[in-house]
Amino acid sequence: MKPHPTARLCCLLLLAASLLSCVSSEPRTLVPSITLSPETVSLSNGEPVGAGLNFGMSTGLNESDSLSNIAVLPGVRVRTVTPNGAAALAGLRAGDVILEVDNREINHPDALEALAQQSDGPTRFTLAVRRDTTVFKTTLDARVINDQRAVPVELYRADPIATRAGYTTEVFETETGTRISGARLVRVFADSPLPDAGIQAGDTIVALDGEPIESAQDLITRLNTRYELGDTVQLSIARDEMTAMRTLEKRVHLWSPGRRLARVSLGPLLQYESSLSPRQTRLAILDLWLFSVFSYEQQEGEKEVSLFSLFRFATGYGELVEESP
Repeated sequence: MKPHPTARLCCLLLLAASLLSCVSSEPRTLVPSITLSPETVSLSNGEPVGAGLNFGMSTGLNESDSLSNIAVLPGVRVRTVTPNGAAALAGLRAGDVILEVDNREINHPDALEALAQQSDGPTRFTLAVRRDTTVFKTTLDARVINDQRAVPVELYRADPIATRAGYTTEVFETETGTRISGARLVRVFADSPLPDAGIQAGDTIVALDGEPIESAQDLITRLNTRYELGDTVQLSIARDEMTAMRTLEKRVHLWSPGRRLARVSLGPLLQYESSLSPRQTRLAILDLWLFSVFSYEQQEGEKEVSLFSLFRFATGYGELVEESP
């Protein structure tokens, strides 16, 4: 008696389903995670800028060297001297005590710090300095410094994974006078899917799947939070063709890392597992619990092959061992 065609089809479907349940895959390459920027970004750290003087030394309170009777003595002690700095050229050394600056007594490092912060005024100072029990006079020519920091300027917002491109926020008027905004493509990275979709530098993306784009960061945030890698999206493009602004519709397949076989399990007949992090591969044929007919393992650069669990061949990095003479 032959099986009914329907029963045969059901058996084949069950067999295919069981085989598929034993097979799994993972991305071909490891996809890094990114942190999305907020809409408004402050690139400076908010530190004050200005000008001042560099004395080429650091100072502290002139404390006595006795641990049993610590006292603060007159003057300011030099802690460190910058090689070839203003203090070094004036003959100062670490341990010297500055007693006066331009005939005015100085007993606290803050007084020198106040002089260093001045933006205008003299840069040459006459110092009275004590070294051990000798007091001498020297002239210090402070160096004018300007800590005016370069102001960071934003170039573009980068989407390093989904579209592999850089965008700036663009606001323009249509022929009807309506002001719209979008993400202008200014940089195309390697393996970007945009050129294959006919999108070129200078195009402005004004909508994603029919929803208007407010800014470059808005586009990047949506692509990386609402979609999976490899998805297909519809981009509305505004392209300046000299005579008029033309709107185009483009379908883009977001960058995909591809898929690789990660696991196959067919009972004791075949066992295969592979992973990228850590990088390792394992293959076993006729794994009968007590022994396997053939097994292969690779972990990073080390490999091992086994036959009948008796004969083993291994290769790898090896190990350096220091032997005593």
